Amino acid sequence: MAHSSGKYADFETLRERAVALRRAGLSRRQIRDRLHIDNNDILNRLLEGEPPPEWTKRPNAKDDLRERARELRLQGWTYDRIQLELGCSKSSISLWVRDLPKPERKRTPEEASAIARRGWEATLQRREEERRLTKTTARQAVGDLCDREVFLAGVVLYWAEGAKDKSYSRRERLHFINSDPNVIIFFLRWLDVLGVERERLRFRVSIHESASVTAAQQFWADLVGVEAATFQKPTLKKHNPKTTRKNTEEAYRGCLIIYVLKSADLYRRIEGSWYGIVESARQADQ
Repeated sequence: MAHSSGKYADFETLRERAVALRRAGLSRRQIRDRLHIDNNDILNRLLEGEPPPEWTKRPNAKDDLRERARELRLQGWTYDRIQLELGCSKSSISLWVRDLPKPERKRTPEEASAIARRGWEATLQRREEERRLTKTTARQAVGDLCDREVFLAGVVLYWAEGAKDKSYSRRERLHFINSDPNVIIFFLRWLDVLGVERERLRFRVSIHESASVTAAQQFWADLVGVEAATFQKPTLKKHNPKTTRKNTEEAYRGCLIIYVLKSADLYRRIEGSWYGIVESARQADQ
């Protein structure tokens, strides 16, 4: 073992010094610097079995789980049973109890497999609950939006998803397409804020030719509150036999295209507002 003097120190003597420093309350970094040890594996061997001082432990929301996992491990529980009981990952359990003796295996491979499967299902359920909680909390935090907030959010949405004017092809009109019903609902709310009458809107469905065009038109017509007969002729996408479509489920409704008539001036306002948002973000960044 390399020592600061360039010689090999006796391991047991060095371990006694490391343990004494640990029991005196020094952290791993302090012991490493004091003994001039620059190899973490060697430091781990020197301090093996020595718990860290309390002051080096960071508060952790999983401390209770950790203690319970250690109790169950000492009772002979396997990782799978502990995972099923506590709903935490096996990697965490392994980290918490790795210094404890391994229990004797008393189950058949089939029983162990069943426990592992239930443990994984419990983990998936816990993760799904965490996802739902995070999403619900975020949704509730939004609260009510004023017209200005709806306007700004709509400008960003349109600039991301809507048709835009090009220097080589003038298209100064609002032309929006999307497959998400919630996005369409918000887009119509945005048009209301802009003062666009529904009479100025035209609708068209864009969908794969192998899907039910009639059902899709009826779905979108019900969503936007118009008669399906008022829709323009649908845009059909030809099927490419070399590709495998994944959007073939019954819920597939294609995309809805919304055209806003006489919207050149409105388009210019939207484009100007978008660059106003960009400029404001740049100034805030500076």
